[in-house]
Amino acid sequence: MSQPTAGTDHSTAPRLFFDSHCHLTDSRFAADLSAVLARAQAAGVAGIVTVASSAADSQSALRLAESHHDTLWCTAGIHPHEAAAATPDDWQALRDLVAHPRVAAIGETGLDYHYEHSPREVQRRLFRRHLELAAETGLPIVVHARDADEDLVAALAEAPSAVRGVLHCFTGGPQLLEAALTRGWYVSFSGLVSFKGFAAADAVRRVPQELLLIETDAPYLAPVPQRGRRNEPAFVIHVCEAAARIRDEPAADVAARTTENARRFYGLSLG
Repeated sequence: MSQPTAGTDHSTAPRLFFDSHCHLTDSRFAADLSAVLARAQAAGVAGIVTVASSAADSQSALRLAESHHDTLWCTAGIHPHEAAAATPDDWQALRDLVAHPRVAAIGETGLDYHYEHSPREVQRRLFRRHLELAAETGLPIVVHARDADEDLVAALAEAPSAVRGVLHCFTGGPQLLEAALTRGWYVSFSGLVSFKGFAAADAVRRVPQELLLIETDAPYLAPVPQRGRRNEPAFVIHVCEAAARIRDEPAADVAARTTENARRFYGLSLG
């Protein structure tokens, strides 16, 4: 795969970007992960959080983060798609993992009523447990939200006040956005912001600069002009550019701001 930014010097490129949410444990990265990470560094990506979807995936994500101490951190959690399959042993494994210093957040958790791979009540119950774990540990929480705005608004209202969170890959409505911003939660946007007719463009404009994050959600949702390819962290530069256009702000400002926001949200020190 060719480099996403031509002519970038690998050793001297300024580090300006942070991919706040991707899935590097996905099998689509198995053959060339080292090259993927090298391209991210060459593109100026200062940090990456690889997000887990199950107990087993959380363990894989941690192993990956441990092997890349300079730029990579992970989360530990169970995706709503996997909620029905989760066991008590899985939950105990998560509780053990979150004490590790390379685990930067709880999640990915939340509610997905679009695919409904797990019953809604099972999703809601497991989401509450993740919120309680975030309150107990002080770690932030990464929330998946799709076609479940009403129940998510209710869950945020009932969540422990100390919980800090992010709505990742945001595509929700104004009520959910307002509920998140009222709590001081962060809101993250993916490559969808580069798609023609992106329905949540007003949300991109409404998020205060101090609560804005960007992500790739790789290997999914590759942004224009990479749409149709496997997504990867280097492409976060295109997410940044698209968000900057929508917000009518310089891309360099959005890059610097979202990098600082990611560092603050995840509690990280970037080298």
